[in-house]
Amino acid sequence: MSRSTPTESAPDDAVRIDKWLWAARFFKTRGLAVEAIDAGHVRRVSSPDAPPERVKPALAVRVGMRFVIQRSDDIRTIDVRAVSDRRGSAEVAATLYAETPESMAAREARRLARAAQATYMPTFVGRPTKQDRRRLADFFARNYGSADPTDCADPTNRTDRDPA
Repeated sequence: MSRSTPTESAPDDAVRIDKWLWAARFFKTRGLAVEAIDAGHVRRVSSPDAPPERVKPALAVRVGMRFVIQRSDDIRTIDVRAVSDRRGSAEVAATLYAETPESMAAREARRLARAAQATYMPTFVGRPTKQDRRRLADFFARNYGSADPTDCADPTNRTDRDPA
């Protein structure tokens, strides 16, 4: 039986997890999938009560298994819906797994938290302008007692003290 499409896979078919992750388009190459597995970024959920356990690249993936896959700050919990060892289009890859609703909600909450945090983070692009330098000097003068930002590292060089 050929495993060219996920609909042709039988329930007893199994594929190595590194091949399956590559076919499901979680990683661009099998080598990257192996590196993620070895680093512990791919874990199998054996039961809801137990913590996810690390896997090896040769683990046989079967329909119904659940995995936690972490890529940077993106963490997904997925259920295997079909098995394939061939990399196809994105539409075919999307049929290989289904993300759990809890995972989708957690990812959306993390995305909203990052977006909210980004509004408070200053953005610096390139070299500061003259106006930016003046604002920095005013900030350091108000908060650290010196107009020179390099002087704030020396606590004895504060200008707001009484020269007694």
